[in-house]
Amino acid sequence: MEDFDRYFWRSGPEGFWKLERQQEFREPGVESWEAFRRGHWDESLKLIEGQRGHYEKYFRRIAGCGFALHRVRCVEEPISPYLQWELHLLHLKAQYGEDTKVLAGDGIRLYEGQGSLSEIVVLGSSVMYEVLYDDEGKLAGGIRFDDPRDISECRQAIQEMHRFGEPLDDFFSGHVARLPPPNVTDEKV
Repeated sequence: MEDFDRYFWRSGPEGFWKLERQQEFREPGVESWEAFRRGHWDESLKLIEGQRGHYEKYFRRIAGCGFALHRVRCVEEPISPYLQWELHLLHLKAQYGEDTKVLAGDGIRLYEGQGSLSEIVVLGSSVMYEVLYDDEGKLAGGIRFDDPRDISECRQAIQEMHRFGEPLDDFFSGHVARLPPPNVTDEKV
């Protein structure tokens, strides 16, 4: 984590680029996720709302360091309970500066001709990580890559997906905002 943080704050003009493909994760210790997992949807949304001050300061600090956060979030339909929760959180982050696009349906298939996309984070031009998760969907670490050519190729691929994706605000309004509270009876959420 220390390695990631050091490079994160030095992402520079190339910025931070993240590709998220999995539809289910576990976020132990995140209060709003814990409330969601217990089936307390309204409490979960209130806890997300309560993070406004945190994200306002966080994105101000990022802008002060001279870089921006860009994310491609792959979304399969029907939207999983976890993803319904995460899209509410991403919607809040977008209000403070995270540039998120949604890649859905045919867009995902276009890029998955040779297998599932990996979870990738590119930090500037210095380093890239393939993010790894355990069988339960909890963060398990990552594989670091330093080759400038590999980093550039991955950043360009994520940027292309980003250009092709739907703005998060549009997707959220049309596909997420009016969904009923998710059913979290599945132990995997």
